[in-house]
Amino acid sequence: MSNKTILRYTANQRTNHWLVAMLFFMAGLSGLALFHPALFWLSNLFGGGPWTRILHPFMGVLMFVLFLGLVFRFWRANYFIANDRTWLRRIDRVLVNDEDSVPPVGKYNAGQKLLFWTLLLCMLVLLFSGLVIWRAYFSEYFGITSLRWAMLLHALAGFVLILSIIVHIYAGIWIKGSVSAMMHGWVSRAWARKHHELWYREVTRDERPDPPMRKKGH
Repeated sequence: MSNKTILRYTANQRTNHWLVAMLFFMAGLSGLALFHPALFWLSNLFGGGPWTRILHPFMGVLMFVLFLGLVFRFWRANYFIANDRTWLRRIDRVLVNDEDSVPPVGKYNAGQKLLFWTLLLCMLVLLFSGLVIWRAYFSEYFGITSLRWAMLLHALAGFVLILSIIVHIYAGIWIKGSVSAMMHGWVSRAWARKHHELWYREVTRDERPDPPMRKKGH
């Protein structure tokens, strides 16, 4: 760690993240192609309808497996703490960039933690519902009612996942420095202290008291 920057993500963590991201877009586009006839033209990206049906579940399973790598690395950092509840109640202050009015947070704020657990839940629903409707291997073991419910849950979880990723991308662009952190791994000390003060203290072992304005915001 240099005097000016802090390592936020290692090379392995960044690689894992971007592999999941690429598979998400591939599985998402192939899934949309199979979801509605108006979107079937997207199957051309994967070599046509038959190949889209073959590749989609394999891409989904691989995405889930790689996502588990992120879960194992970051699940502890996504536990909710007392400050997170206050942070959520004052989300309006965060949206106007007044983070001095909310309690300091760890490596991830409450919004990021909610996103993390939402993504994990959606991935689990997509995995198990996808296995039920995977015609080449598993669907013959389930009745028509189970298949219909699985298809509905699969579509619903996919819809929530896509919306969540859109929010994730928007927030990453909105908070300057977030995308750079996932690209290069490093963030400035000023960025870390402003957006994730508890994490900043942990990695720098800086135990200096909060500035007066932050104390007033509690």
